[in-house]
Amino acid sequence: MVHYGKILNKIKVEMSVNTENSKRLAKNTVLLYIRMALIMVVTLYTSRVVLNALGVEDYGIYNAVGGFVAMFGVISNSLTAAISRFITFELGKGDHEKIKDVFSTSVVIQLIIVGIILLICETLGLWFLNAKMTIPLERLTAANWVYQLSLITFVINIISVPYNACIVAHEKMGAFAAIGVFQALGTLLIAFLINSTPIDGLVFYSILMALLAVIIRMLYGYYCKKNFSECTFRWVFKKILMKEIFSFAGWNFIGSTSAVLRDQGINILLNLFCGVTVNAARGIAMQVSNAVMQFSNNFMTALNPQITKSYAIGDKEYLMKLVFQGSRLSFYLLLFISLPLIIETETVLALWLKTVPAHTVLFVRLILVYVMIESVSFTLITLLLSTGKIKKYQITVGGLQLFTFPLAYIVLKMGYMPEYTVFISILIALITMQLRLKLLQSMVGISPVAFLSKVVLNVLLVSLVSLVLPLLMNYLLPGSFIKFGINIVLCVFVTLLSIFFVGCSIEERIFVKTKILNLLHKK
Repeated sequence: MVHYGKILNKIKVEMSVNTENSKRLAKNTVLLYIRMALIMVVTLYTSRVVLNALGVEDYGIYNAVGGFVAMFGVISNSLTAAISRFITFELGKGDHEKIKDVFSTSVVIQLIIVGIILLICETLGLWFLNAKMTIPLERLTAANWVYQLSLITFVINIISVPYNACIVAHEKMGAFAAIGVFQALGTLLIAFLINSTPIDGLVFYSILMALLAVIIRMLYGYYCKKNFSECTFRWVFKKILMKEIFSFAGWNFIGSTSAVLRDQGINILLNLFCGVTVNAARGIAMQVSNAVMQFSNNFMTALNPQITKSYAIGDKEYLMKLVFQGSRLSFYLLLFISLPLIIETETVLALWLKTVPAHTVLFVRLILVYVMIESVSFTLITLLLSTGKIKKYQITVGGLQLFTFPLAYIVLKMGYMPEYTVFISILIALITMQLRLKLLQSMVGISPVAFLSKVVLNVLLVSLVSLVLPLLMNYLLPGSFIKFGINIVLCVFVTLLSIFFVGCSIEERIFVKTKILNLLHKK
């Protein structure tokens, strides 16, 4: 018989350690989930309005051209990870002078990168857009407008990176949440204005999205300069610091390249082999995926700084606790919202959109499965980046991920369905998880066996238990709105029970029960 009193005392002792960090993590997570709830509703509704206003063809053009511009982010994405890591690491160590140097050096680096990206985009990028991409001739002029305006938006977002990194590193999620909600509402307003424009709707939409990016950039800059002393830009050239950042970013370039080729590169391949209609289908699936990912991303945004700071001060016990529990929670959050969508994809899309492009249903289901698998590795990636020793990691994991693009090209060239590109991403995600664990075993002493049993096996069992009843109900009941409602409620109920009884340890269940009882007694 388990002595619950001793277990509860043990939990209380453990919770007394890093109490302030835990409270801040909980507060920031709540703020980010309020942000997420508002943004997700607004984003999903905005997608419907934009799709109906632009039509399937123009919506596909916007996703294809915007995705093409985003491909050039491979140059910046590697530096973005480096900047976020260095600012958070130095903040964890408490070296405020070093933080000022990191911030100013980061801004200088980003300005250099902007110049390189503009040079590439206005030469090779323009040629590829007009000579190689599959765009109807009568929409080519509009596509060029979209290209230039997407480029402006992209450059503005690059320049904002050091400011955003400071907000996250300081764990000031209230401001992050407020600005995010403002951006979502601005996007919704733009969507409603499309039908009233006297000019081309696609061009008008692109202009306003670029203008919104400028406003958001100004808000981030104002908040950071007002609240963080290090966010005052100075023209400093710290050679040693620049070398460290570029060294980190140089190896991270491999991982950034693989991520961009996997997401935006495949979007271009689908355009070349399948046309803009499939781009629209994948664009809708990515909208669903991005909205669902907010459930995990918001939690990770609050968790990541604490992982990096714990590593910086050498608190290994708390670090491992964050990594293991954070990995499970990331998956649970995605499973909770994804399972109803996977079971009732057709009905959800029909209710959400007036026009559902071909291939959308299967794209949505497969991409949701993919992001759930990837979520298990989120804390592992943060820990790897926290160490700063990423050469071997990027050569092995990043190198393997690079194969996603050529393999996708091969299956499309052989005439397979476009959805096979997602199957490739899923397979590689499973392999790279194992590689990350092997690397962390030698770098920080993490146990792959413990992670596989306590995290991977755990989330697999939770998923299987959660699936049984909804799938049975889906098979037995005829298609109707009543079946849809029953399945949604059943998915939510069964998933919560599965997480609590199968996913949580005895200590975690007791802790949850205690918290619930405390809340009830307060009432």
